[in-house]
Amino acid sequence: MSMATLTIDELKSQARRLREAMASGGTAVTHGTALELVAKSHGVRDWNTLSALAARRDNAEVDPVAVGAVVSGEYLGQRFRGRVLALSRLSQSSYYTITLHFDEPVDVVTFDSFSAFRQRVTATIDGKGISPRHTSDGRSHLVLDL
Repeated sequence: MSMATLTIDELKSQARRLREAMASGGTAVTHGTALELVAKSHGVRDWNTLSALAARRDNAEVDPVAVGAVVSGEYLGQRFRGRVLALSRLSQSSYYTITLHFDEPVDVVTFDSFSAFRQRVTATIDGKGISPRHTSDGRSHLVLDL
């Protein structure tokens, strides 16, 4: 398995196996030393560099939700439950465009004398399912319960 496909957990497992193998051969090493040796075996300077590369790959490869998934959360401060109709990663970005269809329409207006219901919405979210855009009171437009 190449470093390009290894996760942080797999790299830590390599370090554990290396430590065990060295100990069985009579050479005791600390876990930290084993992590540094694993990093060098993958051609990088140190464990911090290797783990940062693996974390970036881990986060970049996993979409926050799948198309067709049933999700819940808040849209403009109102609770919802709905289905993901579309999800696409914005090019060269860590953000996604998501289209949701709510089970029940959500009133997106907070005034008592006026209502505006939405049942299908499109928004931008990050990898944690949170919109970078905020309302005037500082709440994210969309927050998925992930």
